[in-house]
Amino acid sequence: MDLRLPGRPWLRSRRLRRTLAAAAAVVVLAGAGTWTAVASDDAPPVRRADRVMTTGDGVRIDTSFFTAGPDGRRPAVLLGHGFGGSKEDVREQAEDLARDGYAVLTWSARGFGRSTGKIGLNDPEGEVADVSRLIDWLAGRPEVRLDKAGDPRVGIAGNSYGGAVALLGAGHDDRVDAIAPAITYFDLADALFPGGVFKKLWAGAFVTSGGGCARFEPALCAMYERVAESGVPDDRARALLEARSPSAVADRIDVPTLLMQGQTDSLFPLGQADAAARAIRANGAPVDVDWLAGGHDGGDPETDRLHGRVRAWFDRYLKGDKNADTGPAFRVTRTGGVDSTDGRAQLRGASADSYPGLAAGTRSVPLADREQRFANPAGANPPAVSALPGIGGSGGLSQLSSLGVGVSLDFPGQHARFDSAPVARDLRVTGSPTVTVRVRSTSDDAVLFAKVYDVGPDGRQQVLPSQLVTPVRVEGARAGKDVRLTLPAVDHEVRKGHRLRLVLASTDLGYASPAAPATYSVALKSDLTVPTAPGVSTAAAPLPAWVVWLPVAGAVIALALLLTGRRRTAAPAPDPELAGVPLQITGLSKRYARSADRYAVRELSFRVEKGQVLGLLGPNGAGKTTTLRMLMGLIRPDDGEIRVFGHAVRPGAPVLSRVGAFVEGAGFLPHLSGRENLELYWAATGRPPEDAHLDEALEIAGLGDALARAVRTYSQGMRQRLAIAQAMLGLPDLLILDEPTNGLDPPQIREMREVMIRYAAAGRTVIVSSHLLAEVEQSCTHLVVMDRGRLVQAGPVHEIIGSGDTLLVGTVTPVEEPVAEKVAALPGIASAVRTEEGLLVRLDADGTAPRLIAELVRLEVPVTSVGPHRRLEDAFLTLIGGSA
Repeated sequence: MDLRLPGRPWLRSRRLRRTLAAAAAVVVLAGAGTWTAVASDDAPPVRRADRVMTTGDGVRIDTSFFTAGPDGRRPAVLLGHGFGGSKEDVREQAEDLARDGYAVLTWSARGFGRSTGKIGLNDPEGEVADVSRLIDWLAGRPEVRLDKAGDPRVGIAGNSYGGAVALLGAGHDDRVDAIAPAITYFDLADALFPGGVFKKLWAGAFVTSGGGCARFEPALCAMYERVAESGVPDDRARALLEARSPSAVADRIDVPTLLMQGQTDSLFPLGQADAAARAIRANGAPVDVDWLAGGHDGGDPETDRLHGRVRAWFDRYLKGDKNADTGPAFRVTRTGGVDSTDGRAQLRGASADSYPGLAAGTRSVPLADREQRFANPAGANPPAVSALPGIGGSGGLSQLSSLGVGVSLDFPGQHARFDSAPVARDLRVTGSPTVTVRVRSTSDDAVLFAKVYDVGPDGRQQVLPSQLVTPVRVEGARAGKDVRLTLPAVDHEVRKGHRLRLVLASTDLGYASPAAPATYSVALKSDLTVPTAPGVSTAAAPLPAWVVWLPVAGAVIALALLLTGRRRTAAPAPDPELAGVPLQITGLSKRYARSADRYAVRELSFRVEKGQVLGLLGPNGAGKTTTLRMLMGLIRPDDGEIRVFGHAVRPGAPVLSRVGAFVEGAGFLPHLSGRENLELYWAATGRPPEDAHLDEALEIAGLGDALARAVRTYSQGMRQRLAIAQAMLGLPDLLILDEPTNGLDPPQIREMREVMIRYAAAGRTVIVSSHLLAEVEQSCTHLVVMDRGRLVQAGPVHEIIGSGDTLLVGTVTPVEEPVAEKVAALPGIASAVRTEEGLLVRLDADGTAPRLIAELVRLEVPVTSVGPHRRLEDAFLTLIGGSA
């Protein structure tokens, strides 16, 4: 039977593969259902019909049907929900798709919501057969477009559990035309038994969120109890899960597929999407892959962006809109920091014209080679810690950036580690690193957990990328065995001067390890091979049109200021006692225009010394920009004075030649190189070329060979650094930067931070105004906090923030007093006090955050977060009160 559609050559003929007998596929919709109109101010109302489907085996499936707009036939979309959820979880997306011209059917899977039946983990004869029944029903609806009688134009989307049923539905039912699964599995056996090791914490979370073992099909419940008791997955367990996996019908999934997988996901890591992509592409179908920032362990789910991409995918492959922009063949979201003003991760996408897989552009990284021995302790206790379900992502333990630590923890004597030399240049790892090791054990079998760390120049072990490990069971290890390890796929940048560290641990909290004690020996048999995916790049932001004329306009303004400055009356005499002070502001005030009593800045006084990096902070309207404009001589104060190295500042003052400024962002001629742009700017000032100190400024900015390239090829971060270099021309003693990190992604923000620190290290002074409190905390030595034009507080950063020895431990449920007493009695803990959020723990001189985390896990404290009790954000909000 040929199901090929006009203009869609990718869809080849397929046989109908549904396996249920007709008697078991009877569908009965109870009554006419309940109709509801969902109102909207600027879109047609959405009509919703709630109905119950009764299957041949007596299970009742709760459904909702959404349409909007005029009558007529349109493509249909099935939306599945995640494990433990219900159809209500996808209602908002269903309404959006309905407004966009789709007939959308949502349902609660067996055992969830108001649906009955046992949970079958997407059993082909249970949940997957229900999908075919739903398609049967759609084929009879007058709102749904048909390709032929009984065959609706239909796509399936869903996250996690719903994503797997999208893949399975396409493999079992030929009528499915396109799918968009997210953060899901391709092989459930591989996900829960990776490398032959039982992923006990996630498996237990599955059973708990499903309502307990009795809520599952008897075969699944018996399998779980058997494996959980033994700690070793057997062949029967693997076969049971494989039969419920999309991999079982991999050769049948041949529809356009958008795979969206989470980077923060220890349950279904990126390798699951990679296996699905390779299998489906081998069947001749279009496949795009998107690595999002979030996942089952937390992080940013990028909901709006992904919903938009799903909509575009269905527009092209269900509506037939060839102009629909479905995005790149491969996209990865890159993240590396948190904006303290709103707590959101800073995200930026990189893409490629084709999916690179997990091994593109490999590079060998030699590791220090020596055989190492370590123990598997009796009872596999204490276990090492990597990702923890539910608390490994955004807001959880992996976000201890302010402490410089993560949740990952390896106990002495229970792991081997192999370090590389410092990398000579930045290294972007995109894919799965691999390495071959020789393993020997005093027991017949060994279980190892492999992971890669990023180690800074100071020797501090950075947070393990995505908190992921590769478990492996080595059978016949007593005689020694070579094992090739494929590490979890990540997208991570290793900075110049950092090292890679391979760790092989004998235990991990999330997995079952052998209870019998043993000694393992591990030696390297190869270098660490890391993929770099050279075809993946971050597109530079487009240059605005005004950059062409801005340098000329700037030169004209500079000339005007110079001429008007020459006509001014003589400046006040310099103060010799302040000759070595970069900035002294005394009683500074500036009223708003045409106002006698409303001030932008009022009675502001502070002083800045050489070598300081001063952060100027305050909410919107605090007077920061007005202060900087007066400091640069652009506007006059109404009262008070500003002295730079003892000289009074006013428009055109000669001392301003010792001040460099970056305020609104710089414009450059895109066809000229970076160096040519700076030379042109300096020539426009009329000052001698030798006074520019061009090479010194460029060395501090760190642009390297990029100076010879046209600016139009620069990334946003490179243009920002070029702008800073422009402000540093002449090596001014005082450098003023207003929001220098605007528009930059986290790695670029880090580069800008290093530029500021290097500049001040030579005895010069930097003043930076920024709303990124986390960046100010890391880069500034001193702070001036303003609110409503007035000074609130000034001083060293550490004094304003306060002591960092107190941690706030957030918990799921309130901590009982006996538990708090146990925590207080731990070594390294000075005190532990219960709070509404959890525990307030003060460390003594020997206490460390990683040790505290390990002890909390051991005591089974339900931790959701650990962080310093007082950060700059806390101090800032306390100082400005309700002005934020």
